[in-house]
Amino acid sequence: MQTQNDYVEAIGLLTEDLEKHGFYPTLVGGMALVLMGSQRVTNDVDFLVSLQDLLMETVIEVFYRQGFELISKFNERREVLRTINNPRTAAIRLKMDAPESAYFYNHKTELKIDLLFDFPLPAKEVASRALKIKIKSYFLRVACREDLLRMKEIAYADRALATDAQDLEFLRKISK
Repeated sequence: MQTQNDYVEAIGLLTEDLEKHGFYPTLVGGMALVLMGSQRVTNDVDFLVSLQDLLMETVIEVFYRQGFELISKFNERREVLRTINNPRTAAIRLKMDAPESAYFYNHKTELKIDLLFDFPLPAKEVASRALKIKIKSYFLRVACREDLLRMKEIAYADRALATDAQDLEFLRKISK
């Protein structure tokens, strides 16, 4: 079973590798809220990235080098059923589909990372207001409370999940 340190290491190495190539992912979603003190449990890590800066082949290369593969199929509980083990095939798939987000999975650590491509807010704007937080020996950009609140409001309006309502309540409470 993987430990929290394994996840921190995997996330830290991935973000460092992305930054070496000029990509600056900003942590958003449940994990960002956990870093702000939320007690909610999350089963993935969400990063907002700018499509303007993205060379999909390079992003895919970094993810695959770090042991992640593009998820091609989930079940109804959003558990990973299938991934694409070939990085060239993954890059072609993403270029053809042009999705708002892409999901990657590391079979060894069982870590799932979601990349949100300028969705639901422009990544460069969010990154300009992000906080840099040091965890272990890694620095992560974490979206500010106001941006996280806006993203959660958009998510709740779209899907009305209980976890989104819980996140909104937490963000409103710490914003007072």
